[in-house]
Amino acid sequence: MHWSGSSSAAGALSRRHVLMFGGAAALAPGLPALADAQPFDALAQSLDQTVSAGDVPGLVALAGRGQDIWTHTAGVRDLQSGAPMTRDTQFAVASIGKPVTAVAALMLVDDGVIGLDDPVDPWLPELADRQVLRALDSDLDDTVPARRAITLRDLLSMRMGLGFILAHPADTPIAARMQALGVAPGPRIFSRDAGAFMARLGSLPLAHHPGERWLYHTGIDVAGVLIERASGMPLGAFQRERIFEPLGMTDTGFSGQAGKLATAYWRNPETGALDIWNAASGASFAEDPPFEAGGSGHVSTVDDFHAFGRFLLDGGVAGGRRLLSQALVAEMLTDQITPGQKAASPWFPADFWNTHGWGLGVALRTAPASARGRFGWWGGFGTAFWCDPVTDTVAVLFTQRMMAGADDTAMAERFLAAAFGEA
Repeated sequence: MHWSGSSSAAGALSRRHVLMFGGAAALAPGLPALADAQPFDALAQSLDQTVSAGDVPGLVALAGRGQDIWTHTAGVRDLQSGAPMTRDTQFAVASIGKPVTAVAALMLVDDGVIGLDDPVDPWLPELADRQVLRALDSDLDDTVPARRAITLRDLLSMRMGLGFILAHPADTPIAARMQALGVAPGPRIFSRDAGAFMARLGSLPLAHHPGERWLYHTGIDVAGVLIERASGMPLGAFQRERIFEPLGMTDTGFSGQAGKLATAYWRNPETGALDIWNAASGASFAEDPPFEAGGSGHVSTVDDFHAFGRFLLDGGVAGGRRLLSQALVAEMLTDQITPGQKAASPWFPADFWNTHGWGLGVALRTAPASARGRFGWWGGFGTAFWCDPVTDTVAVLFTQRMMAGADDTAMAERFLAAAFGEA
C-alpha cells in the first residue's frame, strides 16, 4: 500500500492524496494501518503549515510500516527557481549517513578483515602511538602516552578521543587547533583528500584516552578512511557495491544530480531570511568531493533511506539475501556508552543521555518505555531518520534548512510521533 500526498509553496497551497493498494503490513496488535487517514491527514496539514509559514522551503516525508508506505511532499527544492519538491528530490543528509558508514565498517568485520576490538593502526598509522592531553585545556605539548590503541569499536562508538569539543576555542588549545586545521566537526566538509585529513588528525594529541569518553562525529569520518584503506576501494564505491546496489539505493552517494538536488539554506540570525548555504549546482554536492566524509557527506532520498531502515529492521537481510550478520546488527543497536561516560560527555539537549544511548554509528532511544529500542539520528542540514522495531516502522523526514542547533528537532519530533502511532 502506498499513500502519497503533496503540496506546493508556489502560490496557494494545494494537497492531493493518492491511494494505491498493495500488500498488507505486519502490524503490532492494535496499531492502525497507515491507510487509517486521520492522524496522517493532520500530519500532512501540519507539514504544509510549516512550509507556508516559511520555517522550511520544502520537505519530503515518508513513513513505512511493514509494506505500507505513506509519503508527503510540500514546498520547493529551490526558492529562486520555484522548482517543486518531489518525492525523488535528493538532499544533503549530513549526519544520518553515519549508520551507513558504520554498516560498511561492520561488513569488513564480517569479512574477517578487522575485528571490532582490533587496533586500527595497520590501516591508520597516523593514529598509532597516540599522546593524550593531561587536561582538556592543556597546551598541545602537555601530554601523556595513550593507555591503549584506538580500535574500530572506538571509532564507531565515537570514543576515539577526538571529536566535537564543547569548549570555547579561545580557552581550549585542542579545539582551536582543530578549527585551524579544518578538521573540527561542523557543516563544512573537509576540503582536501583523505590522506590530508588523516595527516592533520595525526598531528594532534587526543583530547581523551581511547574508549574513555563520547565525543561527537570524528570517529565516523575516520572509519570511512579505514574502510577505503582496508578494502582498497574508495568509500563511495565500497558502499555502492556492498550496500546501495543490493538495497536499490540508486540515488545515494557522495554527489547527486543538479536537476534533483535541493538547495541547502540556513536561517540568517541577523535578517531572519533563509540564505543559501549550498547551491544545488556548481561547487556543491552536485560534484564529486575530494574527501568522501563518511559521517556527514552523503546525498540521498527518503525512499533510499527507507530501504536502508528496512534492511536494519530486517536484521541485515534485503531481498532474501543476508548482507550483514544478525549478531553485528544486534551489536550495532546495543548501547556502547556506560553511565559514567554519559555523565562525562555532555550533549544537546541537556537531558540527552536520560533518553538516549549510542550504539555503533547510530543513536538509540532508551526512554520513555514506549520509545525504547528505536534507533536513528538527525542530520544538521535538516534531516531525520528513525526506525521503530516494535511497530516495524521506518520514519524519514528530509528538509533543506540547516538545524539552528543540535536540539532543533521539534518539527521532526511531531512527525515521528505520528509515524510511530503516538499522535
